[in-house]
Amino acid sequence: MTGGSRGLDLVAVVLVVLATVGIGTYGLRLARTTSDFLVASRSVTPLWNASAIGGEYLSAASFLGVAGLVLAYGADALWYPVGFVAGYLVLLLLVAAPLRRSGAYTVPDFAELRLGSRSVRRLASLLVVGIGWLYLVPQLQGAGLALRATTGAPVWAGAVVVAVVVTVNVAGGGMRSATFVQAFQYWLKLTAITVPAVVLLVAWHGDGRPDLAAAAPPVFPDRTTVQLDETVRVLVEQPVDVVLDGRATVLDRGPHRLERGSTAVFPAGARVPHVEGLAATSGDAWARPLSGAGGAEHPLYATYALVLATFLGTMGLPHVLVRFYANPDGAAARRTTLGVLALLGAFYLVPTVYGALGRLYAPEVLVTGRTDAVVLALPTAVLGGGPLSAALEALLVAGAFAAFLSTSSGLLVSTAGVLVQDVLGGSVADFRRATLLAVAVPLGLALPAVDLPVAQTVGLAFAVAASTFCPLLVLGIWWRGLTAAGAAAGLVVGGTASTCATVVTLVGAEGDGWTAALLAQPAAWTVPLAFAVMVGASVATRSRVPADVGRTMLRLHAPEPLVLSPPG
Repeated sequence: MTGGSRGLDLVAVVLVVLATVGIGTYGLRLARTTSDFLVASRSVTPLWNASAIGGEYLSAASFLGVAGLVLAYGADALWYPVGFVAGYLVLLLLVAAPLRRSGAYTVPDFAELRLGSRSVRRLASLLVVGIGWLYLVPQLQGAGLALRATTGAPVWAGAVVVAVVVTVNVAGGGMRSATFVQAFQYWLKLTAITVPAVVLLVAWHGDGRPDLAAAAPPVFPDRTTVQLDETVRVLVEQPVDVVLDGRATVLDRGPHRLERGSTAVFPAGARVPHVEGLAATSGDAWARPLSGAGGAEHPLYATYALVLATFLGTMGLPHVLVRFYANPDGAAARRTTLGVLALLGAFYLVPTVYGALGRLYAPEVLVTGRTDAVVLALPTAVLGGGPLSAALEALLVAGAFAAFLSTSSGLLVSTAGVLVQDVLGGSVADFRRATLLAVAVPLGLALPAVDLPVAQTVGLAFAVAASTFCPLLVLGIWWRGLTAAGAAAGLVVGGTASTCATVVTLVGAEGDGWTAALLAQPAAWTVPLAFAVMVGASVATRSRVPADVGRTMLRLHAPEPLVLSPPG
């Protein structure tokens, strides 16, 4: 990356930050009451709300991560974008309108309204804060790593910049500011990822490269230098000549350890080594579903578990749910969800293009394991140096940084909303103090934890959300027999099981065979377990069903024009 390119990337980041602060300041002028800060006084129109949801939902995991997953795992990774979008269809069918009719501000509000229990409310509050922090940490880390890769800034700089900008916006204008900012950032991200993709496809079409579905394994298209920022263990499937730290050597077939700080120079046409456990390099396995690419021993189970986690995890993400409280009524909530399906569907068509093109032009990311860098690497890899590649790279950097900012804003609003209601009080000043607390903890975790796997951390948030709030919302909305004891038991069991399974995987203690498969993708068993525990414990405590459950259920499901007469 040239100095000029880095300068343009830095300008792109500065412009995104200035636009974010400027739009957030406009929102500040309209925010006056606590309702403005928490739910924008429930006055956000469906188009604005759909754009804002698209803005906050399309995090770095979507803008950068999906392309990296497709590059590494091929056809099996396509379930990620499918699941991310289809989750909103489940949300539309089961949750959106009743949740808005409940009149609650947050998920803990809904839990107390439905079950009449302060204990369940406190438990739900704890989960909202935990999921919010789990999701915030990788956003802040990703910002630091992206800023370092594109501008050379230290890792902590990107995390601090994102934390400061979103804190100023959220503390200043709450949901009002976040709505304007996130709606703008959705359209910026869509433009930033689509325009370069079209240019790169045109360049590939005239380049004479093989078809994207070719069975040949990835090879280095040109003499390629790979700088290793971390120690990696790679698998070599064919002996390859390499210049390692200035010394010519041969990497024989099998695993090899490449040390941090070393430089490897590979000749043109050499088969690409890949990080152990990351990707199957044979093209037919990459292009074939359920091939076990990446080392999955039970790919069919892993696929079903991934589908379940993404479909149902979306429903349980607090920063997504809080958006539906900002609609004027249940009908607007349904229209918002339909809009989100269209906007997300348009966006997720594009990252797969980057993953496939990266297979041909930037396979060196398989050596380092940093596959999410492929989006930012492709303009230079396809077009070479020059003003066009520098401009496209700067546009992608702007989109990536917008992804960090918009998702962090949504997470901060939902987390601060719970803290202000259940910990600090209910005033505007309390909301601003809650915002500072909500960002301080994940920032403290993100700065030292630079090696934390970002994609797996986001996966943990989805798994926990699917195993906790999904059963609570579905049963709370559609089954009058749910009790406070049953809800509490399901939240504890589902949350504990999903968290423990993913933490074991993160620390590398999952073992192998079915044990590893069940722990790496826990949603297939933790979600049914949470539902079963909620139902079983509720049946065992059926005498404690809230006395006003009939009125509450009518409130959730009656059309808005229906006016309920007061009792008596």
